[in-house]
Amino acid sequence: MTDPILHFHGAAGGVTGSCFVLEHNGFRTMFDCGMFQGSKTEKELNYRPFPFEPSSIHSVILTHAHIDHSGLLPKLVKAGFDGPIYCTAATVDLCTIMLQDSGHIQEMEVEQLNRRNRHRSHAAIEPIYTVADARAAMTQFRAVSYKEWQEGQGGLRFRFWDAGHLLGSSSVEVELTADDGPIRILFSGDVGPEHKLLEYPPDAPHNLDYVICESTYGDRERDEASQEGRRQQLREIVSRAYHPNGALLIPSFAVERTQELLADLYALMETGKLPRTPIIIDSPLASRATAIFKRHAPSLPNGELLQKALNSQNIRFTESAEQSKAIDLIHGFYIVIAASGMCEAGRIRHRLKNWLWRDEGTVLLVGFQAEGTLGRILQDGARTVKIQGEEIVVRAAIKSLEAYSGHADATELVDWITGREPIRSGLFLVHGEPAAIDQLKSRLSGRASVPTIFRPALDSGYRLTKSGAVELGAAAPPPRLTADEVGHRDWHNDYQSVILDLEEKLRQAADQKRRAVILRRIKRALQDDAV
Repeated sequence: MTDPILHFHGAAGGVTGSCFVLEHNGFRTMFDCGMFQGSKTEKELNYRPFPFEPSSIHSVILTHAHIDHSGLLPKLVKAGFDGPIYCTAATVDLCTIMLQDSGHIQEMEVEQLNRRNRHRSHAAIEPIYTVADARAAMTQFRAVSYKEWQEGQGGLRFRFWDAGHLLGSSSVEVELTADDGPIRILFSGDVGPEHKLLEYPPDAPHNLDYVICESTYGDRERDEASQEGRRQQLREIVSRAYHPNGALLIPSFAVERTQELLADLYALMETGKLPRTPIIIDSPLASRATAIFKRHAPSLPNGELLQKALNSQNIRFTESAEQSKAIDLIHGFYIVIAASGMCEAGRIRHRLKNWLWRDEGTVLLVGFQAEGTLGRILQDGARTVKIQGEEIVVRAAIKSLEAYSGHADATELVDWITGREPIRSGLFLVHGEPAAIDQLKSRLSGRASVPTIFRPALDSGYRLTKSGAVELGAAAPPPRLTADEVGHRDWHNDYQSVILDLEEKLRQAADQKRRAVILRRIKRALQDDAV
């Protein structure tokens, strides 16, 4: 019997594209199959072939429904995977709507891109997958309950633990048979914070050989994460955003984040801490997700509050494009919650295009913004951005509120990891940008009880023995991207930044002569570089 091998094909050195493949006794089990987000360089991986043969995967174990964990499952099925996809029943419900919505986005974006490519005489491209592909993938989903052992293949068994991150989210405990005794592994999935409106605290086993743990917020702490503190911060931001002719735009993940915001805004307005204000949910996906949350409300903490919020008369849902466009006709202050949470697609980009250039507008970012996304660019203080090819000057106020994050902060991650002790053979830190992984590793390194800590790179592989993990090194296939290309801005981001800075300099130039001087310097720099 050979030692198991664990491959890191996503969320390694970066936050998105979660995908791990475990080889054991001739079988391959995949944990998550997520879509890459962030810079164009990373997103291009979604279009490239998988670094393995999809038909060689025997089963998939899915931690939760977020697209950076589930978003490439239709592509996997389309490419030849025909095995079961195990997850909780709530994850099945959410993936049913989220993967079809993702397929719709792929079709729409590719249609728009191909329209532009025709004008440039560029070759047409195919969508990563379609709505029909997403529907086909759903036939392979299998619902599994929390804490019930499931028998896999090749001497593998697993069970789910509530990760407290999202409706149906899980950490996955795995037990493998080996010559010198079982090997126990825990995949954290995304670990929720201690104070989450619609989730119970995360739960997981201890006494393990290996832990693969997310590190998204490994370098930061939330100021105040309690329910009272969170609502107070939200109240202050909404109050400051108020303008008789203004709007508060909240780019939000359609699933759970939107429902949490609705419940808190309702509670603040119901108790008179905020004036009753129109709240528009401008996202068909959020509408469908809300219906799922309504069905599961009896089993959720604060589920009754959510149900009351959804029946409030000042909360409206848009479905059609016409209803979405009609938002621009509203007079007086209002709040719009729209996907996507990182401002990379969906109706929020239309809302931003209409409001970023106006002093009366406020944008509130309530989730993690991956490097290279429009949300991160706004969060970092950009003065101008490009949306759908159009340059937009940023005059609206840009605010951030991390209290709604679905991820444990640095202290909570340390507590979660130490709660899994003893961890005998190795701890892998994944699903984090390099700085976050470095800081979390630093926090943990001083603890005598923590084993060897690994920082796997994209497409790296490790042999898992009872005594410790051994990197495959040269025996592993070459990575699709280098470490410097994962979790960082890329040249596309830098190019857009240079163009926007140049346009601003030219606008600010005193006269035609000064503009000519600026352009001559640019040309000279290009010529010098060519030499």
